[in-house]
Amino acid sequence: MSKTNHQLGLFALIKRSRPINLITGPIIYSMVFPLLLLDAFVSFYQWTCFPIYGIPKISRQDFIIFDRQELQYLDWISKTHCTYCAYGVGIIAFVSAVIGATEHYFCPIKHNVKQCPSCHQSNRYIDFAEPSDFDFDAYLEKSRIEETNSKS
Repeated sequence: MSKTNHQLGLFALIKRSRPINLITGPIIYSMVFPLLLLDAFVSFYQWTCFPIYGIPKISRQDFIIFDRQELQYLDWISKTHCTYCAYGVGIIAFVSAVIGATEHYFCPIKHNVKQCPSCHQSNRYIDFAEPSDFDFDAYLEKSRIEETNSKS
């Protein structure tokens, strides 16, 4: 009987990984340090300045959402990646909201040119509730091939 994704050990997961992911992984994860600093500085800024100006505080927990760890079809490495991405994307969204609230307070003038629409392409994301036997790795491989072919 073969093991499911969440039962694989570290060496099996490394063995099945793409070499480019193993090479760039440390670079990607090194961004946790600037993200933590950004989180600390922006939180401190909001905590000290927003009450002075009467700006309503923005809740970090509305932006940083850790819910993918409950998914049965993800192995523990994928859950770790999801945790990192949830934090990174959440912090950037939180910072954007804090900066937006600051801009609204000091300069509530619309821009003359059209602003960038949401860069989050939700049509490229899978549904949260996939069955527990969902093959996440096969889905990733298929979507990467489709993306590569669409750029050609």
